[in-house]
Amino acid sequence: MYDGAGQDVVPRSIQLVAGRSGQEYNERKRRKGAFWQDRYHATAVESGEHLLRCIVYIDLNMVRAGVVDHPSEWFFGGYKEIQEPRRKCVLIDYEKLRDLVGVETYDQLRASHKGWVDEALTEGNGVRESKWTSSIAVGDQEFVESTKAQLGIRAKGRNVRETKGSFELREPNAIYFDDFGHENDVIGPPNMYSWSACS
Repeated sequence: MYDGAGQDVVPRSIQLVAGRSGQEYNERKRRKGAFWQDRYHATAVESGEHLLRCIVYIDLNMVRAGVVDHPSEWFFGGYKEIQEPRRKCVLIDYEKLRDLVGVETYDQLRASHKGWVDEALTEGNGVRESKWTSSIAVGDQEFVESTKAQLGIRAKGRNVRETKGSFELREPNAIYFDDFGHENDVIGPPNMYSWSACS
């Protein structure tokens, strides 16, 4: 999704779709509780090559999951949307995508996209890359540093690091128990309360 107006279109849209999907599923299955495992997480991706690599990574989701051997076999994926543009019920703004990737024609976009997917499949890039799923921003160093600066105080403690031909803004890796001292030790006799003493 792309938010050119800066009006929180992307997070509000995801919130709406996720909320309605969860509610309808729970209603249909007569269940309660959380439907989604994690909360929505957005990653800012620099246009151009970084965006195209992100699209390819997403296209390979069903291959990584072992559902299909090639993204063209997954009817609901973006691969088909890019390789076989629709005339009705269009989901992608093809001209905007072409501009964001930085190619002159849509045929160039399709060819680049197909080539990168085929290259990723032959190189066996079936592993999960956390930069696309856990980072706050991915791109060149200038883009990531700029994103960090725009976040201001919200970027405190977040680090810029280089990974596989790009940079990413990440939360620092912290071990959960590092924040707690001995007060989180196993409960022993001095900390126990006997229920029988209440009777």
